[in-house]
Amino acid sequence: MREQALYPPIKALLERQGYEVKGEVGAADVVARRGEEPPVIVELKLRFSLALFHQAVARLAITDLVYIAVARPTGKSARRALRDNRALCRRLGLGLITVRADGMAEVLCDPGQQSLRRSQKRALRLLREFDRLQGDPNAGGATRHGIVTGYRQDALRCAAMLAEHGPSRGIEVARTAAVPAATRLMRDNHYGWFERIGRGVYALTPSGSEGLRHWAYSWEPADESD
Repeated sequence: MREQALYPPIKALLERQGYEVKGEVGAADVVARRGEEPPVIVELKLRFSLALFHQAVARLAITDLVYIAVARPTGKSARRALRDNRALCRRLGLGLITVRADGMAEVLCDPGQQSLRRSQKRALRLLREFDRLQGDPNAGGATRHGIVTGYRQDALRCAAMLAEHGPSRGIEVARTAAVPAATRLMRDNHYGWFERIGRGVYALTPSGSEGLRHWAYSWEPADESD
């Protein structure tokens, strides 16, 4: 599909709603008028891009009724691309139209009619992870080792305790490593670092020893004086 192929479906969509539609008016790709109502502007591109959003936001200085229109994405990541970019349009007050390969234009959201709601649950989850994470091991982004989470730091403290004291009961690891959920963490064994060798007793695996070396920069041992 070429960019020019987006115009006829968009024009037909707007004309069905009673608009007079013209292309390439001033700096706008598409302008539609209906009586004395404010104009509708549509910016066309084959795919989402930062430049497209910049262009559409600039048109908000002319009218509140601004849409972006793109060829409907296909492939493995298409659903996520649509979801994320529709959310961005709503946040910016833009409308979104997609044009399918068969030439059908679909309005996914209208300008200014919806906004993203803040999720208290997600905010609380973020703050819990912030409080759980010791220090600042990620320096604002991914490191060459990978992202360090509070869960990984807890696993590292458990692994360090076992490396120093040998096989131990979960309750002892929880107390010494200051990880209250140590028994469940070692039982789940998400990283393959722990081995259950008896009733409630866990030992460190070779993978656990390697994990301690690999992630040595990213955690702090518990302060046993607390």
